[in-house]
Amino acid sequence: MPLSETALLRFLASVHPYDSLGPAPLQELAPKFRQIEAAAGAPVYALNEELQGLYLVHTGEVEVTDENGIPVSILGPRNSFGERGLTRGGRAMTSARSTAQTLLLLLPKAEFHALMASQPQAAKFFGRRRPGSRETSSLATTRVEAIMARDPVTCSGGLTCQSAAQLMRDRRISSVCVTDGDTLQGILTTRDLTARILAAGKPISTPVHSVMTPDPLTLAPSAIGSDVLHLMMEHGIGHIPVVEAGKLAGIVTQTDLTRFQAVSSGEMVSAIARAGTAEDMAKVTAEIPRLLVQLVAGGNRHEVVTRLITDIADTVTRRLLALAEETLGPPPVSYLWLACGSQGRREQTGVSDQDNCLILSDDLNPGDEAYFEQFAKIVCDGLNSCGYVYCPGGMMASNPRWRQPLHVWRSYFRGWIAKPDPEAQMLASVMFDLRPIGGEARLFADLQQETLKAAGANSIFTAHMISNSLKHTPPLGLLRGLATIRSGEHRNTLDMKHNGVVPVVDLGRVYALQGQLDGVNTRARLEAAEAAGVLSPSGARDLLDAYDLIAQTRLEHQAAQIRSGGAPDNYLAPSDLSDFERSHLRDAFVVIKTMQSAVGHGKGMLS
Repeated sequence: MPLSETALLRFLASVHPYDSLGPAPLQELAPKFRQIEAAAGAPVYALNEELQGLYLVHTGEVEVTDENGIPVSILGPRNSFGERGLTRGGRAMTSARSTAQTLLLLLPKAEFHALMASQPQAAKFFGRRRPGSRETSSLATTRVEAIMARDPVTCSGGLTCQSAAQLMRDRRISSVCVTDGDTLQGILTTRDLTARILAAGKPISTPVHSVMTPDPLTLAPSAIGSDVLHLMMEHGIGHIPVVEAGKLAGIVTQTDLTRFQAVSSGEMVSAIARAGTAEDMAKVTAEIPRLLVQLVAGGNRHEVVTRLITDIADTVTRRLLALAEETLGPPPVSYLWLACGSQGRREQTGVSDQDNCLILSDDLNPGDEAYFEQFAKIVCDGLNSCGYVYCPGGMMASNPRWRQPLHVWRSYFRGWIAKPDPEAQMLASVMFDLRPIGGEARLFADLQQETLKAAGANSIFTAHMISNSLKHTPPLGLLRGLATIRSGEHRNTLDMKHNGVVPVVDLGRVYALQGQLDGVNTRARLEAAEAAGVLSPSGARDLLDAYDLIAQTRLEHQAAQIRSGGAPDNYLAPSDLSDFERSHLRDAFVVIKTMQSAVGHGKGMLS
């Protein structure tokens, strides 16, 4: 249903930068917006299409994808899109489609440019670029260090060609780097062996140094994908060693380029949806670390990366639910599988365990429990096989406590709210992040609204939740320093999860409770809290910027670990950062500490 003039004005006044225009300019601008209703799945615009203007989401959801069909943004209410195309010749550099029933507000192109020319606030807002951000993830602009194979196979120049060929056969590779210590001397490929040994009739005992290509063309890790492509095309080669400070650091082959371009969340989701077993799915989820590296290297923002990674977990879960039903037969009563924790918030990174539960219909009969016990076991075991390891705290549907009829869940939440002891606070914090994944969503809708209303109305419970949210503190030390972990395995590092991201997650949950907001994603909660007046515009902007910096730094740290051949974790050594980066990270922690103080003193907002 179209918005009335009053409703449109009220909405625009809650969205930046329109909230800074003043009553008269806003009154003049509002009628210029066209209202467009889009059904789920309807295209908004296509790649290279001439854009009609600036789009603003009023209700619903829009997915923006790059030229390869990879999602780069999932946009909800109060998000704008299309402005980059308007400021770059009017052509769309992405595609967009609605993923739910959506109401869009379109500011035509001429009106958009007039707004940019007449209102400095709008020009500053729509013209800004966050440091390090890019519009899409592209092979051509990705650094070589994110593409190359590390620890390439090497041999000495004195090795025989037969031994070198056997080495390549055994390692299933098409080239070997010839080195003296760490110094690259040449490269030997299967093509060299064919042309210079077999075709020339030379003995297989010929030493590698007489057949190899000496002093081959190389690139540095800081080169970009287009350098690789141009070098290969110009010289007709398929292998380029990567050298840093005179030492061999890796190698890029045509296979690496193909593999890099082949990894996409869309392809992974498609493969999982067709998988016949958990083992088949595990082969796909094993590629998640490489996907994370690719997405981060492509300049994607943290909320896009974590959303795409979480979408894979959601697909795995739904496929396992279907396989469980195929194995056990139709469920005796309706059910709803929900995720909590980082999956519930759509914030999964390269390190994730599983947190889930099962709500069953109140029509459940005593004999039906055996079915759902086996059902939950199949799904939880399958998730574990796919890398989503069992929750250390047992927060899983395989635990009978978290596999109950709806009326039991209602009693759980009522009890936690009525008696907010430490365990109740912890459980309520986890369960406020619930998100339906598969089954009958209606089993949760009323429960969620009832719980938010009851929790928000109970000042004692809210006070306890606020107190609980302050237990995770930013790692701030004295004299403008950063407080690192003092002992143990992770000594002298920052815990970017529990002392970085989690404090903001906790604040977002408190704001959602205070405003009775039903979103669970942290960034969406902060934006909704601002729109609802729970959080001031200045406080929201500061906290969002701080959260973005911390979450992005955490993801980049994990991507760097994966590129180095290690397992990703959340422990960052400040010494790995520049003075500039440490200073800004500390400023972000100060913002969070300030916001925690405001909430702790009952202020809720920054002025």
